[in-house]
Amino acid sequence: MSLIDEVEALFISGKGGDGAATFHREKHVPRGGPNGADGGKGGDIILMADRGVRTLYDVQLHGEFRAGDGANANANKRGKDGKSLTIRVPIGTIITDVEVDEPLVDLGADGMRYRLCRGGRGGAGNLRFVNSVRQVPRFAMKGEPGEALRVRLELKMLADVGLVGLPNAGKSTLLSVVSRAKPKIGAYPFTTLSPNLGVAKVGDRSFVIADLPGLIEGAGDGVGLGHRFLKHTERTKVLVHVVDGFPIDESDPWQNYLLIEEEIRRYSPELHARPRVIAINKIDMQSMGDLPALLKQFEQAGHPVFAVSGAAAQGLEPLLFHLDSIIQEAESQIEPLVITPPLERVDENLWEIHRDADEFVVTGKRVERWVNMTDLENRDAVRHLHRRLERSGIIARLREMGAQDGDNVVIDNWEFTFSDW
Repeated sequence: MSLIDEVEALFISGKGGDGAATFHREKHVPRGGPNGADGGKGGDIILMADRGVRTLYDVQLHGEFRAGDGANANANKRGKDGKSLTIRVPIGTIITDVEVDEPLVDLGADGMRYRLCRGGRGGAGNLRFVNSVRQVPRFAMKGEPGEALRVRLELKMLADVGLVGLPNAGKSTLLSVVSRAKPKIGAYPFTTLSPNLGVAKVGDRSFVIADLPGLIEGAGDGVGLGHRFLKHTERTKVLVHVVDGFPIDESDPWQNYLLIEEEIRRYSPELHARPRVIAINKIDMQSMGDLPALLKQFEQAGHPVFAVSGAAAQGLEPLLFHLDSIIQEAESQIEPLVITPPLERVDENLWEIHRDADEFVVTGKRVERWVNMTDLENRDAVRHLHRRLERSGIIARLREMGAQDGDNVVIDNWEFTFSDW
């Protein structure tokens, strides 16, 4: 299965169940009162980071997710809550609200949960509306609609070490030798079509290595496979630039190194500033007389240089111990990339009114919820909604704006006729 690391999907939480407008009926009890119960709560949409999930394939496959609706209430019996839906995603998945293009959460730890869409509340039964004045309420509230949110899920792998370099530099072979990873290996460019992860052990410690597809010239501008996967290096603590010391095309290893470094810098200056180790690979394929000159040339890069051979398993232990020391130091000195705080939700109590031609338009999350939970065919329920609008100050504001009896008032696509009642 190829890596699916960025998808968009629609998530819809469950609608709340309707409350009941019923009355107690029992033999020998002539004055039974209202006993309508509340509807059940709609199911939530929950995203959970799971170390056992490596790709967003399942999210892409479904495309749309719906939680269960709450059940309607019966006489004296509350409706059953709708079933919540938990979607498991890889660790390191960033959730972004597509509509406003703002990040919501970074699921960066195993088991981390985030309620993406809250299920609608169950409608109140008529028993809840009994008071000293209204002793026989003949209405109940409808269930609150669920929330719908289209989000983008973007996976940025959690690895301590990222292997970068040209295609066929030997990164996959190197990863397979220092860990138990089994990447596909071939003698042609772009064998690695998706990042591979492996765990390398150094003494009693271990760290995760990500082998990324080879970069080519122009990768920083979106050319080739490398740009798509460069983002997976953003969480790494150290980069290992693997250089083919004996390229088949007889190109200059130093110029190849400079080319890839420039692509990384163009993609992200912050990433380019991360600690770096240079691994001159395939030393088993060149004469030992050429190696000292090659190593001396790479020392001018200002990074530690190691001569290794993935295929022959040469020089790997010093490289791994050095990487482990850098990781330990980086863990205490380099702050991880931090996603912006969760998006600030608009205060539900806020509302606005604006005049549009010959009608008044009222907007506000709570006001719209009141309307959607009201049985608009029940006169008593509509009166209750009118009192709510009065207490909130909306009716007074409409009067101030010049609303007269008979004027149209629109709330969440519902059209009403203004009246002082």
